[in-house]
Amino acid sequence: MDIKDKVVIVTGASSGIGAAAALEFGREGAKVVLAARRFERLQAVAHEIELMNTGAQALVVRTDISKFEDIERLVNQTLAAFGRIDVLVNNAGFGRLDWLEKLDPMEDIKGLMDVNVMGLIQTTRQVLPVMIRQRSGSIINMCSISGLVGTPTYTIYSASKHAVHGFSEALRREVEPWGIHVSLLYPGGVKTEFAQRAGIKRKTNASTPNFMVLTAEQVGKAVVKLVRHPRRMWIMPWLWGFTVSLNRFLPGLVDRMTINTFTLPERADEITNRN
Repeated sequence: MDIKDKVVIVTGASSGIGAAAALEFGREGAKVVLAARRFERLQAVAHEIELMNTGAQALVVRTDISKFEDIERLVNQTLAAFGRIDVLVNNAGFGRLDWLEKLDPMEDIKGLMDVNVMGLIQTTRQVLPVMIRQRSGSIINMCSISGLVGTPTYTIYSASKHAVHGFSEALRREVEPWGIHVSLLYPGGVKTEFAQRAGIKRKTNASTPNFMVLTAEQVGKAVVKLVRHPRRMWIMPWLWGFTVSLNRFLPGLVDRMTINTFTLPERADEITNRN
């Protein structure tokens, strides 16, 4: 797909991967619709796009992706402004990382699923009839390595991303006859606001090795590449593919390694006190 003049919706576009992807589409001369809750940040990204001198245009639509009426408004305003939708980047999402019994049932569990799963599904559902009429389109769903490998403290986040994986796989097989491509992106650790918002607290200081941590810009470029050259799945960086394969074919080994190196050290005090 030639990106120039294509109409692109990017959710979660106020920062991180969403903002980086929006800017990349702007550099390609696209008509970028920026959706997120933080209106001022969206305006700043839109201003950057309009200064690029590439013929790009930017439309800001304040959107809470967990609210159906906001999603409807996002799609309606996009069609009113540009008449079509060529690309949907479902990027909006957040994480709450803690032991399951410590997560708040509404804010951390329901709230996360409302955004990461239902928001993504409802946005896709609203955009899909437009792409079917056009007989063309590209849908990029932001997943995560957590959508392929579940790890402790990621229970709900991982559940949400596994749901995105299953939804996207089924959707791809539904819409291909209309010339609509569905792609999944699985980044590992990325330098964004995710860690601060997720509330990560670890005694072991376990984290993604620095050489495997991506920048938001790297993932943003990958999003544009998936529009230009669609593929079903893209694991970033590729080294995570070994972990995914190990988890698939030797799950018992991964269980023991994870429990012994992470779960037991992290919960040692709780286990001792209970005994």
